[in-house]
Amino acid sequence: MYDNKTEAVEATISELKPGMKSVNITFKVMNTSDERSVESRKNGETYRVVDAQVGDSTGIVLMPIWNETIETIEEGESYTLSNGYTGLFKGNLRLQLGKFGSIASAEESIGEINTEVDMSAEDHGSRPR
Repeated sequence: MYDNKTEAVEATISELKPGMKSVNITFKVMNTSDERSVESRKNGETYRVVDAQVGDSTGIVLMPIWNETIETIEEGESYTLSNGYTGLFKGNLRLQLGKFGSIASAEESIGEINTEVDMSAEDHGSRPR
């Protein structure tokens, strides 16, 4: 019988790859973009989104933050994402909260961020599988 429960993966930013599920990761919010509105193609609803650049000692990645979660995120603060996932947007890696994920203040603050390894800068769209 197929069990669709995925074992949680403890990861660092540099370990992220497209298609990961049940990702648990701690990061620091380095900066956020200006808020913009996005209209759903499915139902026409309008959603609010900001892109947060998040990082840890191994690298940085972009993470879209949606709707009411925007108010809970502060630049310079550290958070732990539970049950997140990774996806691609225009061929670039994104860390995603998703509807089953949760985000909370981290138990320990992250100090140094490795900005040399930008996981969202690499184009994953044309990579052979």
